[in-house]
Amino acid sequence: MLEALPLVFVLIGLALYTVLGGADFGAGFWQLFAGRGRGAERVREEAHHSIGPVWEANHVWLIFVITVFWTAYPIAFGSIASTLAVPLFIAVIGIVFRGAAYALRAGAANVRESTRIDTIFALSSILTPFALGAAIGGIATDRVPVGNAAGDLWSSWLNPTSILIGVLAVATSAYLAAVYLAADAAREQDGELERDFRVRALGAGVVAGAIAFAGIFIVDADNHELFHSLLSGRALPAVIASALAGSATLALVYRRRYEPARYGAALAVAAIVAGWAAARWPTILPGLTVDQAAAGHDTLVAIVVAVLAGAAVVFPSLALLFGLVLRGRFGVTQPSTSVTQPREQGRPRVAPRLLVRAAVACLIAGFGLLTVAETSWAHAIGLACLFGFVVTAFCAIVFPAVGEETAQPL
Repeated sequence: MLEALPLVFVLIGLALYTVLGGADFGAGFWQLFAGRGRGAERVREEAHHSIGPVWEANHVWLIFVITVFWTAYPIAFGSIASTLAVPLFIAVIGIVFRGAAYALRAGAANVRESTRIDTIFALSSILTPFALGAAIGGIATDRVPVGNAAGDLWSSWLNPTSILIGVLAVATSAYLAAVYLAADAAREQDGELERDFRVRALGAGVVAGAIAFAGIFIVDADNHELFHSLLSGRALPAVIASALAGSATLALVYRRRYEPARYGAALAVAAIVAGWAAARWPTILPGLTVDQAAAGHDTLVAIVVAVLAGAAVVFPSLALLFGLVLRGRFGVTQPSTSVTQPREQGRPRVAPRLLVRAAVACLIAGFGLLTVAETSWAHAIGLACLFGFVVTAFCAIVFPAVGEETAQPL
């Protein structure tokens, strides 16, 4: 159980990066394919503006995935990084150029410079998800053997399944971005932009679904074992969930119910990641299982403790950031109309110090049980204590902040 837990964290981080970072990449896609005219320029500006407060925060998930996977499964990481060095290098170059273009856009001297910068940004936003998707395709089709650069540098990611997954990654990014941008435009009561992104969301959803359906036959011809795992093995529930969530999202977008459509689109994409993982479990690379690839016991314990401790800080911070952005309160100061605010009645109060003490106790108990004890039941209790640490630490951070917000004059 302990050997598999870091990989679960990696898959969660990968799903979050696919959903959140994918939407950022999709915004760049729509900047390139916005068309011409005044309406197209408004689409570009809205896409650029929407990723402003959060676009760098989303890359934390990629860093998290790389760090945890490298530390917990060094043999598998070395094999993947060496064989798939070319697509991973392309993805990194795309991220760098994308970040540079985003930063330089504000300093453009004229329209021509701004257009060139936007083009670089958009092309990088397409290149990066394609390269990452192609790399995942190489892993999924067992083209990455164990060993330093043991696989072919080109055919490992330039093959039918890898190209299919790369194209699907770009299509799903565009789909996610269009759904989110339609919701933003509706919240801002901009009818024209809402209609533009609604049409784009419906079109991108249909195209992504068509690519996924056609991809079934490509995967069958290229790697029948993966095809069999996806459609008849443990991955089948995730495939069905993705198809249902995608269809429901299209229906919600068609009916202009954008807020639930956000979650439906995220679920559809996250289910794809879950299906890929279920199809391969417990194998990471050919001949290498999760237990065989895992690092030592002490290293795994340190990773689990570090991830859960970091989650207590990162998740509340990101929740606050996204909440401010989605509520339109990012950088807005509320006017004061009264001096005091009466205390809210009927709301339970928990002392922050008590929560802090409980969090510390859970952390010590969890770390001790995972480090000292050797039995599986003690490890299970240790993991429960560490999850309790995350919950209590989260409450210790959030509750005082919420209390201060509600106490502020309106």
